[in-house]
Amino acid sequence: MKVLVVYDSAYGNTEKIARAIGGAVMPPDSVQVVKVDAASVVDLSGVEMLIVGSPTQGGRATQNMQTLISGIPAGTLQNVKVAAFDTRIVPKGAVGRFFIRTFGYAAGRIGSVLTGKGGTQVVEPEGFIVEGKEGPLKTGEVERAAAWAKTLFGKAQT
Repeated sequence: MKVLVVYDSAYGNTEKIARAIGGAVMPPDSVQVVKVDAASVVDLSGVEMLIVGSPTQGGRATQNMQTLISGIPAGTLQNVKVAAFDTRIVPKGAVGRFFIRTFGYAAGRIGSVLTGKGGTQVVEPEGFIVEGKEGPLKTGEVERAAAWAKTLFGKAQT
């Protein structure tokens, strides 16, 4: 199965998650992990699974990621299995919780766009926790990302 993991990362946290996800793919030579700046719609040729991840910024993916995924022509992801993830800060206090209830996180929006382009969502979008704007990732999140990926690939095979 040819797998493409496309990510954006502001402080390196989302990249670590993307690489952990890519590292869980077997055989390893069937996966390509690419930062959004180096990705293009042509990269989708022959891809059987597309995994997209971004930091959450204002409830959305980064602008670069939004531009890339919105530029995928309708129907391009027909017969492609898709999954979405984000990195996020857990809000503290009433204002933070209100912000999240109002704006949400990036993964759900990414997943919606990918399925809107014809992709088949394999698992629910997932979020990985960052402890503060610049990180680090919460202890255990890299391992959790690898475990999520194994579940994802298991479901994609069925």
